[in-house]
Amino acid sequence: MTTTPDLRFAGLVATAQALADGAVTSVELVDRALAEIEDTRSTLNAFRFVRDREARAEARAADQRLRDGERLPLLGVPIAIKDDVDLAGAPTAFGCAGEFPVKTADCELVRLLKASGAVVVGKTNTPEFGQWPITEGSAFGVTRNPWRLDHSPGGSSGGSAAAVAAGVVPAAVGSDGAGSVRIPAAWTHLVGVKPQRGRFSPLPEKELFNGITTSGVLARSVGDAALLFDVLADTGTAHQDAARTPPGRLRIALSLRPAFTGLPVALDPQVRAAVVRLARVLRGLGHEIVLADPAYGLIGLNFLPRSLGGLNDWHGRVPDPALLDRRTRDNGRMGGLLRGRALAAAHATLGLFHRRVGRIFDRADVVLTPTTAKPPLPVGGIDGLTGWQTDRTMIRSCPYAWPWNVLGWPGVNVPAGLTDDWLPVGAQLLGPADSEPLLFSLAAELEQVERWYERTPPRA
Repeated sequence: MTTTPDLRFAGLVATAQALADGAVTSVELVDRALAEIEDTRSTLNAFRFVRDREARAEARAADQRLRDGERLPLLGVPIAIKDDVDLAGAPTAFGCAGEFPVKTADCELVRLLKASGAVVVGKTNTPEFGQWPITEGSAFGVTRNPWRLDHSPGGSSGGSAAAVAAGVVPAAVGSDGAGSVRIPAAWTHLVGVKPQRGRFSPLPEKELFNGITTSGVLARSVGDAALLFDVLADTGTAHQDAARTPPGRLRIALSLRPAFTGLPVALDPQVRAAVVRLARVLRGLGHEIVLADPAYGLIGLNFLPRSLGGLNDWHGRVPDPALLDRRTRDNGRMGGLLRGRALAAAHATLGLFHRRVGRIFDRADVVLTPTTAKPPLPVGGIDGLTGWQTDRTMIRSCPYAWPWNVLGWPGVNVPAGLTDDWLPVGAQLLGPADSEPLLFSLAAELEQVERWYERTPPRA
């Protein structure tokens, strides 16, 4: 008598290998994922749309292909995607209420997932237009953190992060416009990768939020993230190979000062201690640690027109704008005002910020910063706030991630530990243009010491 191996927290690489070895079937994995989605609706509430019938049919087909000897990177593996990309047969509500039309075609990223053999089990929750670092909204309720159900998993890829952290799926796709992959990865103890702008195709969109947003990946380990990254970037095994290659001795700039926002930001002592501890671990691995801050200047003036202008674009896609949160409507109106000269100026000054911030890489190979200034926010942390109060809460909690969205350069969140209250926090490894291989290599070296993938939520 054979028993199905418990792969709930085994990760993407191990799950794909178990399928290829015949140790488990895709039907077994997909059935378990669908059962977990249903069982956790009242707790995690990670999914907006579930593909019960379609996913089971695809799993049966994947098992037959495996029996026939076919091998693909993710053949038969259940994967989740964020509800901001198009999936044939499902609406793309992007966190909003209302009756959205069913899409008739997959976006390019979903096409690549399916071409790799993955079985998309559903679309995960995100706040309206992905604008907040929490995942809550009138359209779907509250998505919760599997580490502490009274706290948020972050946002805006909070549904994807919660699903991976709880072991519902081995990896998931998110998107990052101001830290929206890295922040939930930090707050759920995951590896979260924001790629270089243009690395992942935005098709059928020309660009996402005027170029500040890109899709990204969430996984339990660096190797898992590299596998999904290679599938979505269509780069063979390039980043998996990088994750298996030592980075050599690097100079790493430890930076605890965020970019100027006009508001005072206090770094939580436990977050600071966790990031400084990782710097010491990196020094113990032979890297040189220097204290240095990127010269961000007034980079926020470049971010706001592009971000709010993107919100304004999405307002025209909802079936009933009156159903949107008042703060969303206000931000969209502001975006409409900034779409002209301010947006043109943002595009025109991007090279200036590349040169200004890029000077840090004359002194260092990689920048290490906190991913957030605070541990995960409690559920309801922005309920009832005005737009200005919401912005202040966001800035004070998450001031570190968004500048790299302006620049379009890659960044990786790595788990930095847990607070005294058992809440995860993270640190960013940030690089210049086209530095994903270096970041994967460094993160993998750090992971060999930290072994963060061995820790799972206490209630999981």
